Amino acid sequence: MSDADVFILVGGQGSRLSVLAEHRAKPAVPFAGKYRIIDFTLTNCVYSRLFKIYMLTQYRPRSLVEHVGVGKPWDLDRKWGGIAFLHPHQNFEGSSWYGGTADALVQNLDVLQRSQAEEALILSGDHVYKMNYEWLLRAHREQGREVTLCVVEVPWEETRHYGIVVTDDDGTVIGFEEKPIQAKSNLASMGVYVFSRPALVRILQELQQEHRNLDFGQHVIPAMQARGAVTTYRYGGYWLDIGSVHSYHTASMDLLGSEPRLNLFDGQWHVLTTEHNRPPTCVESSARVRDSMLTDGCQIAGEVLGSILGPGVVVEEGARVEQSVLMDDCVVRRGALVTRCILDKRVKVGPKAQLGVAGDGRANLEQPEVLRYGITVVGKDAKIPAHQVVGTNCLVDMLAGADDFTQRHLPDGSALRTQRLHHPVR
Repeated sequence: MSDADVFILVGGQGSRLSVLAEHRAKPAVPFAGKYRIIDFTLTNCVYSRLFKIYMLTQYRPRSLVEHVGVGKPWDLDRKWGGIAFLHPHQNFEGSSWYGGTADALVQNLDVLQRSQAEEALILSGDHVYKMNYEWLLRAHREQGREVTLCVVEVPWEETRHYGIVVTDDDGTVIGFEEKPIQAKSNLASMGVYVFSRPALVRILQELQQEHRNLDFGQHVIPAMQARGAVTTYRYGGYWLDIGSVHSYHTASMDLLGSEPRLNLFDGQWHVLTTEHNRPPTCVESSARVRDSMLTDGCQIAGEVLGSILGPGVVVEEGARVEQSVLMDDCVVRRGALVTRCILDKRVKVGPKAQLGVAGDGRANLEQPEVLRYGITVVGKDAKIPAHQVVGTNCLVDMLAGADDFTQRHLPDGSALRTQRLHHPVR
């Protein structure tokens, strides 16, 4: 067993995932049909023989906690090790939310101090990738530095979306640029860090008084880098931060085709998740399915092209779904069209309705930085009336119903909000 404790940061608010993460923790968002985003990080830990895992929660954690439970699907329901949830809590000095990614560790510093592990592995719960952390830990020990930072090469034109790491010839970090306009490197930080545990305790104690919102990327890593204590580990596989609607849709489409960028069918590295009993999938003679992923319990009589359907999705005869993601138990009625959309759980699309139909392509009025790539998002339990037309870059709130659609054609960039009481979603 690897001698490292794992701390997974799962408390951030996923504002750039729009309505998909407004009422659930971002790592709990369904992904790739039957999974949740958090499943990929947990699976990596188990295959890397890391069985002592702390999950630092904050924003709307109920869905995430219910999904992970005691960790049984990942063989983490064990007497020694296993999963522990660390929530913000009250003490004699009062209570406060975690102010930053590193502040979450500061507020649980006693856990780090009691640990007997040599290293602390810090991970994010909203990334999709397959990685053996044992190789990372081995490299960290061989290099002998206090911190090892995982980096991955990204296209130069995308460097402005990431924290960019500058290194010397032996991999030592000599600079860090957060979302630079003109990057000096195309090595992006993956948000995966290995610390010597005593070194992590020391730096957190030093910086906690200085920075109320202590953050690994903004404060801890630069402080350690200034001391020459940070080296890098280059990861060569597929990795994507599911931080936005656009990256979510991109990662989903990357799963499709004969040679997907991320192979979910690798027999040596099956992604593990909580299983729900569903009947088999039924594809009728009238159906046409191409380059798509269907999950248990789907009933397909219409066309599904380049799409991912979660458990229990129904596509009736004459309906068409293309380049879209439909989560659990969505229904697309006869003659309806769904194109370049993400539908949360239990969305009902009425007969001959059209979703994602492009007009002038304008960005969303409410969330212009989030919904401007031609993708329409519909919240959980929304009901789209028959014959309704919804443009591209649109947002339809969860629980929206027929009475909320006051016009037959919702133009590009619209945001349809409801006044209904919202609850945390699963």
